[in-house]
Amino acid sequence: MKLTCGSRSLDLSQPVVMGVLNVTPDSFFDGGRYFSIDTAVAHAQAMVTEGAAIIDIGGESTRPGALPVSVEDECQRVVPVINALMLVGLDAVISIDTSKPEVMRQAVAAGASMINDVCALQQPGAMEAAAESDAAICLMHMQGEPQKMQDDPRYKNITEEIAVFLHQRVEACEQAGISRDRIALDPGFGFGKTVEQNYTLLRQLNVFIEQGLPVLVGLSRKSMIGAVLDVDVDQRLHGSLAAMTIAVMAGASIVRTHDVCATAEALAVCSAVMSA
Repeated sequence: MKLTCGSRSLDLSQPVVMGVLNVTPDSFFDGGRYFSIDTAVAHAQAMVTEGAAIIDIGGESTRPGALPVSVEDECQRVVPVINALMLVGLDAVISIDTSKPEVMRQAVAAGASMINDVCALQQPGAMEAAAESDAAICLMHMQGEPQKMQDDPRYKNITEEIAVFLHQRVEACEQAGISRDRIALDPGFGFGKTVEQNYTLLRQLNVFIEQGLPVLVGLSRKSMIGAVLDVDVDQRLHGSLAAMTIAVMAGASIVRTHDVCATAEALAVCSAVMSA
């Protein structure tokens, strides 16, 4: 399986790591750590050295309760970082984590070749912006919006409802001219789901794998891990690795993480088992 990211074809015959690079002051784990261009570039380079095939750059926190950021502020945060990463010749796919069409356009113009959208291109103009580019697209499911998504998420059959939603978004992409080789799916762990609902999704991840497109999972240090282990965010690495391993053994192709080295090592063992 491969994912077309602009002029680059990302080989997904083995699972790959997407490293998180938040250039925000308020993200739930690393907010404020990489807010300057120099620290952001250094961290991106370090993650690639550790084994990241994708660097996912976000300028707006989507943690529960997060407040929205203007287009201007988000662009000012992410575009200079992308420009700097292009100047140093970063050997990885650069992904922009945004739902705003203008941020998508500016990020792709600067060098991003993947769009990671928690709203699955549902914001006005987002589908058109993605279709104008040759970037890969990750379509994620989210019930509600970050400010209130965890207030009272409800589903009749969570896995079936999300699978139908993602299938419909893929069809909308194809109708807009975005080919399937550019599309990945993300069930959206932690985005409008209770702890129990998240683990149901993880146990039934094969339903999304069966859609025949790469599946991305974002489980790193999330509250679903903390709820089981009863630990704070800085103590959730081991639990995150366990959840990621389960996802990869079920068929996930891309693992989004704050902890690239540990995750890459875990995925190497998973790959050895799956290739044996």
